[in-house]
Amino acid sequence: MHSSCHLKANVRKFVLRDVPLNAAVMSAAFMSLRRCCQRSALLAVAKRPWSSSPAPTLPLHSRFLLFLTQRFYDVEMLLSWGQRQKRMAIHRRNAYYGYTKNLYGADIAAAFYVLSLKGGFRFVGQSEWFRADRRGKFNWDFLNHKDTLLEEVNMSHTDINSGGLANLEGQTSLRTLSVRGCSEVDDWFLARLHVFQDSLQELDISHCPRVTVGGLAALRNLKGLRRLDVSSLAAVSSPGLVVLLLEEMLPRCQVVASGYDHGLGQFGGEEPEGQGEAREAGDCVRKEGVL
Repeated sequence: MHSSCHLKANVRKFVLRDVPLNAAVMSAAFMSLRRCCQRSALLAVAKRPWSSSPAPTLPLHSRFLLFLTQRFYDVEMLLSWGQRQKRMAIHRRNAYYGYTKNLYGADIAAAFYVLSLKGGFRFVGQSEWFRADRRGKFNWDFLNHKDTLLEEVNMSHTDINSGGLANLEGQTSLRTLSVRGCSEVDDWFLARLHVFQDSLQELDISHCPRVTVGGLAALRNLKGLRRLDVSSLAAVSSPGLVVLLLEEMLPRCQVVASGYDHGLGQFGGEEPEGQGEAREAGDCVRKEGVL
């Protein structure tokens, strides 16, 4: 009898101990189900029309426009994010190659920078050109030319910008530089070319959409230029006057300017749009005593 009572007490104790746990589990499951039901009810109310009359069915094109309107900010944010990623990638590619310079010297670092941007170059006293292919692959034999300066550099249609130009500043024998069709070349880039004023003889900045008259005025420091290509500069509105100013600033330089319409009486009658800007640039140069 005593053992039977003791057994019942133990069973009651275990049952009472497990009751709070089971209740807690059931309560959590019930609350989760309740929240799901509340969300479903809110969504149903949100989709329900305000009036008791049935909502009219919109035409297909109206529904399409409504969809585009609702997704406009999502698309805008996606495009903005893509542009930021592109700018960051260009910034990384034009970073200063200081680590490579410390290991191999300034000349190898400059050569590696040019090839990394899918450009090409030629060393002083060498006839062989080192170029990267479309996939960015190149020959590593340029490492055998340590302490050899670059004489010609072709960066046409690459992402070179004013920041990346710092990798080439130590090239005191740079004679030819081509940045044809480079979308990142701007007036700041041209202003930094003064570091090559003692060696640079040929410069090609044609088809660079961000180059303006102000940047061309900065080329007055390149007194050693013998050939300058300024063809098809989209931001230059009065090329005829600009060519005259360049020839006056650089009297020993051959200025090439194709891809423009020099007709329509650009120098007579009413002043064309943008001519005042070019004239002001020329006046600034004259005031500095360069001309």
